[in-house]
Amino acid sequence: MHKVKRLKVGGFRRLRDVDIEMRPLMVMIGANGVGKTSLMDAISLFAASAAGALNKTLGDMGGVADVLTRGYAGDIAFMVETGGKGFDPLNYSLHIKPAGYRYSISQEILAFAQNNQPALFTKVIDAQYENVQYFDALSNKLVRPDWELNPLESALSQLANQFPKMFLSPVEYRRVLASVTKYHVLDAGRRAPVKLPQQMKPADLPGENGEDLVTFLYYLRETNHDRYETIEDTLKAAFPGFEMLNFPPVAAGTLGMTWKDKNFKDPLYMHQLSEGTLRFLWLIALLQSPGLSTITMIDEPEVSLHPELLNILAETMREASRRTQIIVATHSDRLIRFLEPNEVVAMDINDEGFTEANWADTFDLEEWMKDYRLDELWSMGQIGGRS
Repeated sequence: MHKVKRLKVGGFRRLRDVDIEMRPLMVMIGANGVGKTSLMDAISLFAASAAGALNKTLGDMGGVADVLTRGYAGDIAFMVETGGKGFDPLNYSLHIKPAGYRYSISQEILAFAQNNQPALFTKVIDAQYENVQYFDALSNKLVRPDWELNPLESALSQLANQFPKMFLSPVEYRRVLASVTKYHVLDAGRRAPVKLPQQMKPADLPGENGEDLVTFLYYLRETNHDRYETIEDTLKAAFPGFEMLNFPPVAAGTLGMTWKDKNFKDPLYMHQLSEGTLRFLWLIALLQSPGLSTITMIDEPEVSLHPELLNILAETMREASRRTQIIVATHSDRLIRFLEPNEVVAMDINDEGFTEANWADTFDLEEWMKDYRLDELWSMGQIGGRS
């Protein structure tokens, strides 16, 4: 699997200059306002640029002026290094500069290292403002495109699939960068989508708001029973009374879902489950989904969960990180208790008021870990993340 190995963000809100190694599981800790959400938003914006949705996403964020590090940055800059088994490393950078009420893409470069040799980096895209050049396989050089480009979208998002097999397919590379999904706290209100009957159809994910949770679980039971059993086994470990899920038809082509508990004669319907139970079920289903994107971001997964469930959640995130890169933002010291230093990033504000990000295993913790848990070291200020 092609993975993001390193990310640099500059000029985005408090992220004046953040350079961080990306790992399979990355759980961010820190006080409010230190940049955890900003880093997730920056990744979302970068992914949108690869998907051809830069203009819309920037507009939803209020425009360049609203997200630029005011007074300290002339542009928003991204750089990502990707690689993986069987893939040559690729470096991609994108600079977005304010231009009146709009913006310009002032620089964009995509280059790959031939045979894993950094000295042999070859540019696939080289663009400054509207002067865009792509690598042409026939002439073996950079040329101007013969199709019309949208200057408000990245050259990567408009790259034609014209490369020989020795290169990573541009379509595949776009998919790697564009395949990023951010999940917020699940809506578990009275009329929330997760509590309503759902249409019977194929589904690889439970939906950002649980709108396909019932559909997904039913489809998974029918097509990938081993993974479905893993979800039920996880629920049995979390809830000792849990027996099974059932999917009674509600109307033509529509399913409900019930939760059978050995302590009750009648099954419980979705609207009868507690918020914490619903959110845990959704999280476990999400993390076991075969359709997970390249990067999966989850904001505050601990909301409404009993502390005893966090150990199971941590193990499930760790297992899922073998199939997707997981980025989590949390305020829960109990969740950190069940993690390792190489899975935790401490976010702090430096003396200039900007975000710093440091992996917990870069601190000298070996002796401390003999007597204290990681969550205790966080509370004691030994790994930062308290500003």
